[in-house]
Amino acid sequence: MSDSAGIADFRAALTTPGARTPVLMSLLARMPIAMVGLAVLLYVQRRTGSFTIAGFVSAGTLIGVAIGAVAQGRIMDRNGPTRPLLVMTALFAAAVVAEITAIETDRPGPVLVGLGWLIGVTQPMIGSASRALWTHLLPPGPIRHAAFAYEAISLEVFFILGPALAGVMVAAPWAGTALVFSSACMAVGAVGFALTSVVRAVRPAPSAGGSLLGALSTPGMRTVALAALGFGVTVGFVEVAVPAAATKAGHAPLGGVMLAAWSLTSVIFGVWYAAHPWPRRMSMRLPFLLGVFALLIAPLAIPSSLWGLALLSLVAGMWITPQSTTHSTSIDLVAPAGSATEAFGWVVTSVTIGLAAGQSTSGYLVEHVGVWSSFVVSSVAGLLIALAVFARRRTLAEQPSPRDEIEIVGARV
Repeated sequence: MSDSAGIADFRAALTTPGARTPVLMSLLARMPIAMVGLAVLLYVQRRTGSFTIAGFVSAGTLIGVAIGAVAQGRIMDRNGPTRPLLVMTALFAAAVVAEITAIETDRPGPVLVGLGWLIGVTQPMIGSASRALWTHLLPPGPIRHAAFAYEAISLEVFFILGPALAGVMVAAPWAGTALVFSSACMAVGAVGFALTSVVRAVRPAPSAGGSLLGALSTPGMRTVALAALGFGVTVGFVEVAVPAAATKAGHAPLGGVMLAAWSLTSVIFGVWYAAHPWPRRMSMRLPFLLGVFALLIAPLAIPSSLWGLALLSLVAGMWITPQSTTHSTSIDLVAPAGSATEAFGWVVTSVTIGLAAGQSTSGYLVEHVGVWSSFVVSSVAGLLIALAVFARRRTLAEQPSPRDEIEIVGARV
């Protein structure tokens, strides 16, 4: 079955009966997904003056997301998404308030890291729930693939807008403005999504087995998770190195804008790539995309000006959305039945663990070695993981597609 998707398929997916309100609420909830962690990082750095402390706090947040994504995904598969999302949103709001209080009262670093972790754990996993919802609204085929590509492309738009907004807002008189704004958008969108009739009608999935690993129990799913890990590691280094380069150049607010430039071409290229995915074999596509992406990170160490860094970021950024789309599409091939939400949660977990590792290491490198070293190490790490994914390519070959595991009763509105 072809996994290419044209413009007509995108239109058909987004006009599916019952999809409009969840799509809009999901957009609001996911808009700050790349903003919360960065907002915490920039907020802490401005208060403490240390990229090392800020990097560890942001890494703590990402590790929390990594744990919460799988746990919440498994709970939503077994109980439906509405109640878990509402409970997590309330806890998330409380964690954000506690973190802001700790930052403003100059609590020690371990306290900030712990509360950052709590923010991550409780962050409502709208991305997983939204992605899984398409498997219930649409049958397998090009239209469903278009919906998955839409999820990746829209997420990339948020990776453009989020860092730019965070970078601008952190320069406001109160550095916590970006964190409050992003958290409020996420909470309101999550509640709105959870309460739509389509989402409330989702029924628990039949059990796929008793393995503690859940969706990660298949070799193919572990390979997809490894590819997502490599993607996260590579990006994580850059997300600290770029703001550090802007700060050292005396233009700190441009750090967020620079990260927006990093993703700008990704959206346009992502739409084209959805219609022309290559390599055609999924077993080759995952290592190829990660390897090319990693190779294009290394030249970011060369420019001596922010303009040069931004221009090279445009080239590297082309390969972001194709990877996200491929991760999402691969889930249909390798995930066990009854684990759609959790499977995507494992992808989120892998990416965020990679981001945490990359950001924390990058924070140390930019302070003790130089910004250039972070880009070089990012490239090397990505290439090594791409080679590991290539070595496991056979686990992605000829995998059966899982059956649609959740039924929606009365979901057409």
